[in-house]
Amino acid sequence: MRLSDHPPQAPALQRQAFDHLLARFGASAGEPPATRWPWLEAAHVLGQTRLGLHWRSHTAMLRYALQLRDGSEVLGQLLRLALVPLGHLLQRLPLGNIGRAHVPALRPMVPGQGITARIHAALLQAGGSRAR
Repeated sequence: MRLSDHPPQAPALQRQAFDHLLARFGASAGEPPATRWPWLEAAHVLGQTRLGLHWRSHTAMLRYALQLRDGSEVLGQLLRLALVPLGHLLQRLPLGNIGRAHVPALRPMVPGQGITARIHAALLQAGGSRAR
């Protein structure tokens, strides 16, 4: 799937919603990883069409994986950080992919309902009357 196939959000709205998702991840400190990862996954799905946001999502995932001492996730995030610039340069990204090491890095996905609900809520919180 090409980047041009994905309907864009207004850059400011997308960035605000992305920041909201990262803030919610931060606010969930102390909760189990299974309840925290979806915030980062939603941020990845929302931000992956913009290089800066895409990079930030993977650096946040890498920091969290390091905090958890999850070696396979750390390696997966390092691989993805290496692939991010290339994917944007070639305009070939696996849209909808949640960005985690346990899913194939290049496979497009349909995000689950929990991820899409977080994105929708973040867009509404950011002031997007056309949030989907």
